[in-house]
Amino acid sequence: MKNAVLTAIVVATVVAATPASASVHCDTLNGPVVEASRLALKTGDVTPVLKWVQPAMEAEVRTAFTRTLEVRAVGAAARELADTWFFETVVRLHRTGEGEAFTGLKPAAVDPALEAADRALDAGSGEDLIKLVSAHVAEALRVRHARAVEARRHADHDVDAGRAYVAAYVDYVHYVEALHNAAAGAHAAAAAGPAAHAHGKK
Repeated sequence: MKNAVLTAIVVATVVAATPASASVHCDTLNGPVVEASRLALKTGDVTPVLKWVQPAMEAEVRTAFTRTLEVRAVGAAARELADTWFFETVVRLHRTGEGEAFTGLKPAAVDPALEAADRALDAGSGEDLIKLVSAHVAEALRVRHARAVEARRHADHDVDAGRAYVAAYVDYVHYVEALHNAAAGAHAAAAAGPAAHAHGKK
């Protein structure tokens, strides 16, 4: 029962954070889309990249890949420019497939949660990820709950104290509501089957 509760909390938190965090992850120079692109250029095989784009965009990726390989052969400076253009092309098409705008490649970034998610895939076990995210969610709940409880004790002392309680209460309840809604959405998605796109590693 305890593990089930922890898993639900993890799912809720990850789903709640997905739109912002995962998008940034895929846009970064150390994200999975660019990593797949680097591998493709290193091996001369575009296959690792194709899973990151919709079927209708595959031809554009293949054409960009061929042109990039041609330009790379010119020299070091040309290779750097060509690689960047290819990364931008693949990420742009990936984002288009998500229904999101491409706003350019972002610098390499470190996100503990996303790194833990990738490590969990590499390890074949989600236990460490569950512990990490569960601890974060539990602490966030404790802080909000304690703040609301303390503010409630003084809520009727004067108007300012009452407003402080309302602010703490709203923050607390909205956080719980967000977790609940995210968990409900995660259960619905699981029932519907695998997601159309993923942000994991190769």
